[in-house]
Amino acid sequence: MAGRKKRVERTPKGAPEAPPSDDPGMVVSEEEIDAEVAAEAAAQAAVEEPAAEEPMAGPLEEPTRPEVARRFAVVGVGASAGGLEAFTQLLSHTPPETGMAFVLISHLDPAHESMLDEILGRATAMPVRQVTDGMALAPNSVYVIPPNFGMELAEGVFRLVPRAEGQGRHMPVDHFFRSLAEHHKSRAIGVILSGTNSDGMLGMKAIKAEGGVTFAQDEASAKFSEMPRAAIAAGWVDYVLPPDQIGRELARVVRHPIVHAKGATPIVEIWGPADRANLNRVFALLRASSGVDFSQYRLTTIRRRIARRMILNRVDTLEAYARSLRGLPAEVRALYEDLLITVTTFFRDPATFELLENKVLPQIIRANSPGSQIRIWVPGSSTGEEVYSIAIALSDAQRAAGTTLPAQIFATDVSDKAIEKARNGFYSVNDVVDVSPKRLKRYFVKEDHGYRIDKSIRDLCVFAKQNVAADPPFSNLDLLSCRNLLIYLEPTLQKRVIPLFHYALKTSGFLMLGSAETLGTFSDLFLPLDKTQRIYTKRRVEHRPFADFPRRRIPDEPLPDAPAEDPVADVRSAGAIAREADRIVLGRFGPPGVIVDEHLQITQFRGKTSSYLESGAGVASFNVLKMAREGLVVELRSALELARKSDARHRTEPFTVRREGEQKTLSLEVIPVRTTLAGARHFLVLFEEHEPPAAPRP
Repeated sequence: MAGRKKRVERTPKGAPEAPPSDDPGMVVSEEEIDAEVAAEAAAQAAVEEPAAEEPMAGPLEEPTRPEVARRFAVVGVGASAGGLEAFTQLLSHTPPETGMAFVLISHLDPAHESMLDEILGRATAMPVRQVTDGMALAPNSVYVIPPNFGMELAEGVFRLVPRAEGQGRHMPVDHFFRSLAEHHKSRAIGVILSGTNSDGMLGMKAIKAEGGVTFAQDEASAKFSEMPRAAIAAGWVDYVLPPDQIGRELARVVRHPIVHAKGATPIVEIWGPADRANLNRVFALLRASSGVDFSQYRLTTIRRRIARRMILNRVDTLEAYARSLRGLPAEVRALYEDLLITVTTFFRDPATFELLENKVLPQIIRANSPGSQIRIWVPGSSTGEEVYSIAIALSDAQRAAGTTLPAQIFATDVSDKAIEKARNGFYSVNDVVDVSPKRLKRYFVKEDHGYRIDKSIRDLCVFAKQNVAADPPFSNLDLLSCRNLLIYLEPTLQKRVIPLFHYALKTSGFLMLGSAETLGTFSDLFLPLDKTQRIYTKRRVEHRPFADFPRRRIPDEPLPDAPAEDPVADVRSAGAIAREADRIVLGRFGPPGVIVDEHLQITQFRGKTSSYLESGAGVASFNVLKMAREGLVVELRSALELARKSDARHRTEPFTVRREGEQKTLSLEVIPVRTTLAGARHFLVLFEEHEPPAAPRP
């Protein structure tokens, strides 16, 4: 693979009207979009400024920072072997009066003095300085990391920190890029040049998540391509160019009207009320493409990431960008993925995980009787680090308690890419720097270029696509970990989600939030176990809060295609499958159910299933997930996935659904059905209702 050249194409120039798309997923008429926009505008016009109330998940706007920290863009440049030559080329092709600051983070010999500032001073008219602790950042200047230090930015000032090894590897680029992203948000720009490791990959993700722009040197011009290649392969790079072209492109980026506006004005103020209709057009296209309504997500984040896409596409106004999206389905998908980027790590916030493992999980283990199942839900699970961290902590807690209770962790997200990575369970060396050597050895398997989660941990976790804002929740949960998801939702959506969390938990259940999140007006639903670590227990309430169960269903994810079958064998196997199903159903006292094939298509109805399945409007479909009634989709999908993965029957814990104004308690059981003649597996799905407890005798 070393000789293989990989490039990322530049994003499209300009924003002229694009030709109509042939993508069937983006067939949206102008009248439909205009109708949606008009409805949105009318709804927003009817709602004036809301009354002030306690913030639920942090402030709506970016916190005020010193003026020096928001006057100009900051370009972080990471490099190691071969990076000096590349950085010299970049500087020599960058105008000295761009208004940006440049910071070079290189892997230096900790035992020798550095002469980088002197060498680079010959390549540019900008002043070049080696950083000292407390040095203030200034525009049109170049800064170089000193040997044997890590480096951070805070409030426009450099802070030097002791060199951190982290699993024996020094990652100064990742460390600085994360700091740069945190403090300079969308004014952060990341560049990865020649180098021999993967340092900078996670930092580029952090910059992109905050709305910044990212560059990597192309392999053809890099002396050592491993460092830029790692960032490119991870998907966090916007431009792949030679160093001289990176310099010229940086000069263009900084001239973009939005970048200029950001210099003196917070990005949330760049677009005024007149741009609301254009923003609604963008939301309408995203809804048509993905089914996700981003109008209820935090507008500061949405605007920042839309601005990022405008810069990349060389579009100067939101109106032009909204207009261009109609003919560019690929750009709609790119915007969708940008909006979903979240930064997560293994065992994020160590103090929280220490409390989880030493106090919360032991209580959960003690509260579950032998034979019962521990149930955990992680909505907004992203790429899986949080989920696997909880699974590892649970495994250690069970080991310490001397128990082996069955457990299931449901992990959900709206991003297909994130779910795919999480299911795969493979992480780079950079990803696991926060995992202790003991856990790395016990719960990870070393592979080329990284580590894979051990099967014993992966089998605890079921990953599924789900929108917490629009799909029914799981139920009977011991723990619900929703950390750093609420901060992306507007307060109106938070008010709908938090009562659902209360509903989903057992009476003894726990809720974990992120460090910047609060319960707001719903503090009466939960008791704080630890306010600092944002861990709560469910409070018994006299009147159950109204849980607004959404009616929209998530799109189905068919199981992998099975090979074509011989039609005669299909007829014979269908009869054999039906007889095998008869035997199973008789043994289970005949609850209603269906038989589905590998594609989740119903091949036979067994008993009266109308209480659980219905035909929807539109094109006829026998996909069991499409036919599932309100409240069944998530549990049904997870049960099917578990039965398919383990090739064994799976029964859900009882959960509650609403039927014609009444609450019903229901269990699902999915049983793989095999015969010697069947060429592909089928699954028997049984629906079993539970009688309400008998009223006490007088």
